[in-house]
Amino acid sequence: MAIEVMEWKDDSGREIVWRFTGGGELKLGAQLVVSENQWAVFFRDGKALDTFSAGRHTLTTANVPLLTRLIGLPFGGTSPFRADVYFVAKKVFTGLKWGTREPVVFRDAELAMVRLRANGAFAIRVTDPQLFVNQIVGSQGRYTTDAVESYLRDIIVARLNDVLGTTLKTIFDLPRQYDELAEGLKGRVAGDFAKYGLEMTDFFVGAITPPEEVQRVIDERTGMAAVGDQAAYMRFKAAQALGDAAKNPSGEGGAAASGVGLGVGAGLGLTMAGMMKDALTGSATGSSSGGVATAAATAKFCAGCGTKRG
Repeated sequence: MAIEVMEWKDDSGREIVWRFTGGGELKLGAQLVVSENQWAVFFRDGKALDTFSAGRHTLTTANVPLLTRLIGLPFGGTSPFRADVYFVAKKVFTGLKWGTREPVVFRDAELAMVRLRANGAFAIRVTDPQLFVNQIVGSQGRYTTDAVESYLRDIIVARLNDVLGTTLKTIFDLPRQYDELAEGLKGRVAGDFAKYGLEMTDFFVGAITPPEEVQRVIDERTGMAAVGDQAAYMRFKAAQALGDAAKNPSGEGGAAASGVGLGVGAGLGLTMAGMMKDALTGSATGSSSGGVATAAATAKFCAGCGTKRG
């Protein structure tokens, strides 16, 4: 029995290619219905012959010249013939995942060698339906994103180390370079995808993470940078502790505050000693008038604290 109508409806949203079988033969005059987001490619003996875009097409010797010339239909083109019709989706397939199965080694400018794990998402679309079917699909009757995702993921990870080496100097710069890395990797795999009739339309880096011990080093370094001026930080903490001690003069809170007070007192003593040393050093190296003023200030300080000066 000859087939009268050929069309494809994908309810899953994940099919890239679907081969029309129909259980019969084609004949001139049959209807080919191609949706707006599809191509229909005729294959015979493993060769792509004609490609149809969106619309309703009636198969005639005029619109399938390669097919009819190859088959050489007898009897005025009325007899049925066999050919495979592959429907190929034009849409962009989003939400595909990529990630490293094993860490990749990265030469870091500050931490030497670091092993990094990475993951993210990407999107693809078919640009050359004949090439894609010939190179990837072959004789399969149905081809989904699940089938191609794993292979494309391997391509991405294989190019990742090259992009990291040319774009990134140290993992301390990672947070501000995700977009740059994504663009670099997208460009790097463009040729790999194109030879299969595919295009990567979007690429996103979700995370690039070093081992836990390296993350601890990064956290420590970040904490030190947040503190900034160590001396100013000590004075702030000392004043804060004294204020807490004054609010808790007795009880468990008072005992804890007393302990804090002892530590603060020691810190203040060291700070005061440093200030006095700086003052005395300044008096020894400064001008004579500056030295008199510094000595007077020191004498006044000692008089205030009850220390006898010679």
